Amino acid sequence: MTPPLRIEPGERPADEIIAALREGRRVVLDVEVAGSAHEVVLRYDGETYHCDTPTSLHRHTEEAEMRACLDRMGYAAED
Repeated sequence: MTPPLRIEPGERPADEIIAALREGRRVVLDVEVAGSAHEVVLRYDGETYHCDTPTSLHRHTEEAEMRACLDRMGYAAED
């Protein structure tokens, strides 16, 4: 199994994050929520993109939805 790609929020562009997910890698981000450190795990199962956050599991069926989530949450670097 390929080790997860650990990145900081805003460190990599959405294209790189999506490419890693499509290769089967999990992407792990360390984020701060309400003053506490938490992990967000991003993954792709071949059909659905998953964003496992400290508060919920978001699912996106379209790549465009996943890109919008990466931008909205600040996980991807700004263009």
